[in-house]
Amino acid sequence: MTATLVAQGLAGGYGHRTLFDALDLTVAPGDVVGVVGANGAGKSTLLRLLAGIDEPQAGTVSLAPADAFVGWLPQEHERVEGETVAEYIARRTGCARATREMDAAAAALADPGPDAADAYSAALDRWLASGAADLDERLPVVLADLGLDLGDAAEQALMTSLSGGQAARVGLAALLLSSFDIVLLDEPTNDLDLDGLARLEAFVRGIRGGVVLVSHDREFLARSVTRVLELDLAQGSNRVYGGGYDAYLEERATLRRHAREKYDEYAEKKTDLVARARVQREWSSQGVRNAMKKSPDNDKIKRKASMESSEKQAQKVRQMESRIARLEEVDEPRKEWQLEFTIGAAPRSSTVVSTLSSAVFRQGSFTLGPVSLQVNAGERIGITGPNGAGKSTLLRALLGRQAPSEGTASLGSSVQIGEVDQARSLFTGPQLLAAAFETLVPDMSSGEVRTLLAKFGLKADHVNRAVDQLSPGERTRAGLALLQARGVNVLVLDEPTNHLDLPAIEQLEQALETFDGTLLLVTHDRRMLATVETDRHWRVEAGRVTEL
Repeated sequence: MTATLVAQGLAGGYGHRTLFDALDLTVAPGDVVGVVGANGAGKSTLLRLLAGIDEPQAGTVSLAPADAFVGWLPQEHERVEGETVAEYIARRTGCARATREMDAAAAALADPGPDAADAYSAALDRWLASGAADLDERLPVVLADLGLDLGDAAEQALMTSLSGGQAARVGLAALLLSSFDIVLLDEPTNDLDLDGLARLEAFVRGIRGGVVLVSHDREFLARSVTRVLELDLAQGSNRVYGGGYDAYLEERATLRRHAREKYDEYAEKKTDLVARARVQREWSSQGVRNAMKKSPDNDKIKRKASMESSEKQAQKVRQMESRIARLEEVDEPRKEWQLEFTIGAAPRSSTVVSTLSSAVFRQGSFTLGPVSLQVNAGERIGITGPNGAGKSTLLRALLGRQAPSEGTASLGSSVQIGEVDQARSLFTGPQLLAAAFETLVPDMSSGEVRTLLAKFGLKADHVNRAVDQLSPGERTRAGLALLQARGVNVLVLDEPTNHLDLPAIEQLEQALETFDGTLLLVTHDRRMLATVETDRHWRVEAGRVTEL
């Protein structure tokens, strides 16, 4: 079914706070709309409104036809306890809900009301449209194609038993198995490897229906979207840009430059008029004072002339004030919040940071190695490879956190490690963020900790919240703040762009430019790989490490 989604005058937020308003958007078949904006601008809120999950503060969302099948695939940071792979996919594809609704409509036929037959017919149509009829046959084929050959085990395998990479591939499988008329995707690229990204891009480009997606992956946006909706929290505005992502960047830069030039021109003109009015006002006042001084009778003519001159000056002042009042006011463009980020430096480590010699590392049924590598001080190494290939195991091995089953591993002296790991594990648990941060950096006072976190966009409502209640993006920013607070000479970043917004990613890249310590960077962000300068590139695949 071809379907169109129309949002008119939409306003959304939470509580009494409005994040965006007066938003108009039409999503027709073949449209791929990328939604961009800083963290907290309301991107996920917008998707919930478009999906009909939440009610808007104002405005409407309509579908044509009204029974179009809309799929909302949100970020899921926690896996549901006890949910199997098959159950997860049935839920994410909408098949489980469609099946429940059809079963309920079928049961209602036993004691039929006046509309029971029509309700069953509609439920049956929805069930067929969802793809539930043959989901069981299609599911193992798609999983196997993605490298997850679970076979019949998908019915028993729990989502909580999968690795992060495997779970990401199951999430991708749910999308590939879906039959939505309109798809709403929230950060679909997180945790996907390069192969998964390519499959996702092919799916998005090939889908017949409309797509609205939120992503911070710049290359994915550039390859996928046909239009960009920007939610500008700083300016309190929203705007749809035609063309792809790179065209959006160019047009936005031009609009911002013109807005700044227009304001500067207005401000300069107003300043000039105000200054001229002030001078003329002073001249007028001085003339009046001089004219009012007592003068001999034979100076009456002179005094009258002086008074007339002062009146002319006063008239000029009024004219100048009128010109100022008639100026069309131009609001100054507000500056966006920017992450001012530097990486704290520590004294240089030993010449050799880490060495692996014929080392083998076993993790359950997985084996990495044998591998022989040496990391020298100051080297910048990019590490890529498919999910589950052993990249995280390699990092643990290099950092001395996992002992080899065979061979040897050694860590150099004076090594001060700073790390943002994939699970953001330094910030987990029920402890308040401020208290957790102070524990990790005992030399900093409570006030210094709060000031630093505020620079990373973590204000009072964040620091007094349990770490477990923070979003992944907020925990990532806390991890970056920790890198600035501590002195490090070895920096380890494992998928650092996951959950960061675009401005923060760019700030991180700039900070890496000036970091002169050792860098180990694991990422599937293609633009980060192209932007961040590295000396060496390792590819990890099937437990083997190859230097490219």
